[in-house]
Amino acid sequence: MEMLHWADYVKFFVALAVIVNPISALPLFVSMTANNSEAEKKQIARMASISVAVVLGLAAVLGQPILALFGITIASFKVGGAILILLMAISMMHAAPTRQRQTPEEAMEAQNKENIAVVPLAIPLLAGPGAISTTIVYATERFSLAHLGVIVFCCLLVAGAAWSMLRLATPVSHWLGETGVNIATRLMGLLLAAVAVEIFTSGLLV
Repeated sequence: MEMLHWADYVKFFVALAVIVNPISALPLFVSMTANNSEAEKKQIARMASISVAVVLGLAAVLGQPILALFGITIASFKVGGAILILLMAISMMHAAPTRQRQTPEEAMEAQNKENIAVVPLAIPLLAGPGAISTTIVYATERFSLAHLGVIVFCCLLVAGAAWSMLRLATPVSHWLGETGVNIATRLMGLLLAAVAVEIFTSGLLV
């Protein structure tokens, strides 16, 4: 078969959107762009979303060749990626920042950056190791251009969703509040844990 079932692509889109989780990035985006004009905030949001699309798109296209170069099997990568995703999910269910996305040292360094769009906003806050791993895992499920095209399209949709959320960062952040963001993060973490277990199981059964 050249393609997965349509439900699998929906599952990938949901999993990737949960891992990228632009909602959790809203408070950071608001605080780090407090001194920027509205035009600058829009430019930062646009550059960040483009960077996310490029990183995830490259992960989908180059993931398999890179794994082959280092002699890593798909099964091993699935198990390793699932463990990383599960750690992120556990951290999200505790509504705690995870070092897989951004370390305290990176957060401190980001305060002194003039342009935060690419680093640390896009990488690693949005398109971090978890998002890259998930993209590679699903991209290597089938070896066809049609399958790869759908995977890349899902990556573009997630990047577009991130752009929309960042554009509306200030009103959405105020509307949700810290409690709302934590609740949404915990719910996303629960979904992500289920995805991680499924990827782990499929890696063991390959």
